[in-house]
Amino acid sequence: MPLDEVAVIGDMVNDLPMFEVGGLSIAMGNASDAVKGQANFVTTSNDEDGVAHAIEQFVLPRAAGKSS
Repeated sequence: MPLDEVAVIGDMVNDLPMFEVGGLSIAMGNASDAVKGQANFVTTSNDEDGVAHAIEQFVLPRAAGKSS
């Protein structure tokens, strides 16, 4: 799978290199402002099921729009 078709989700500064290579970068709501500023989208926090929210709101709609 090409990296530009990969969604990445992170919350720490060490996730920023991953944000640079993924096609869709999503920061967790509990991430620092520096991390949030580098993401395409910001989801809710870990305590608020942020990964599930990100998949539902940002990943699945894009996947549904892709033709096979």
